[in-house]
Amino acid sequence: MAPAAAAASDPWAATYALNAPRPAQATRTYPLPVPPEAQAAGPVPDILERPRDKTRASEVDLSALQFLFAEMVAYAQTRVSGIAEFERLLSAMGARVGHRALVLLVHRKETSANPKKPRRETRLLPTLLWLHTAFWKAVFGMQADSLERSTESGRNDEFMISTNNPLFTRGISIPKEMAQLSVEAFAAGIVEGALDALGFPARVTAHGVPTDAHPNRTTILIKLERSVMEREAALGGS
Repeated sequence: MAPAAAAASDPWAATYALNAPRPAQATRTYPLPVPPEAQAAGPVPDILERPRDKTRASEVDLSALQFLFAEMVAYAQTRVSGIAEFERLLSAMGARVGHRALVLLVHRKETSANPKKPRRETRLLPTLLWLHTAFWKAVFGMQADSLERSTESGRNDEFMISTNNPLFTRGISIPKEMAQLSVEAFAAGIVEGALDALGFPARVTAHGVPTDAHPNRTTILIKLERSVMEREAALGGS
């Protein structure tokens, strides 16, 4: 594309004309060599052609995931003015992931267990147990290390899921001036999105709880809405 003459009335105006197309030239292509083991295994199917309900293993390399997440953190950092706003934005990103992951996992669970009579869990404790085991393993690669309920008076609506080696903290180096930032707010958003999709709305936040053995230990704090606790009490829970 080459610039043409500028308009006389406006010294800053310019128009652009496409360059004349060049004559096509003959080119040669050289196929990449195929390893012998790949030849023996046969052609690899396109990921879009694989069965949706049978592709259950992790298909994303950890280094690729960490690179993508680092870019997300860099993107968010340029659009916030404080740590609290930073964590809210990461949480909002995670909530979308959690909602979509939950829909896919529940679909796979129901189609493999009882496709003709799908069942949705309505009790709180079984839902939280499933989140911190099966859901956690599917999304983060391993089960969470603990699930606890707050023992403080007036806080029976708070639950804590803790992990000693959180996934997203591994590939992020946080400067000292931002030491209060927890990038696991993204994981908290995933949990919040999943709970909301399951019908258990809550406010979910991430808090660093380092120990000598596990300096990156993080607790995901779940504070359920009053409507959830009232429904649980009506169903016979506490």
